[in-house]
Amino acid sequence: MRRSEFLRAVDEYFGVRATWVLADLVLPGIGLTASAAIDSGVPPREVWVALCAEADLPEAARYGAGLKPPRD
Repeated sequence: MRRSEFLRAVDEYFGVRATWVLADLVLPGIGLTASAAIDSGVPPREVWVALCAEADLPEAARYGAGLKPPRD
């Protein structure tokens, strides 16, 4: 997962709360906010999975999130 895909997934699943989720929600499995974790070098996929677990998102959200739809 690239950083751009991570940010797209956060926007898709959290909408208007995305900024708050990135900046204020400390992820217990990582011990940092999502933004701080990404900035410190934690892979975006690892941050996304921790965010999904903390926010209790469905399993389907964990895979393929943030990917652009294929072009026809």
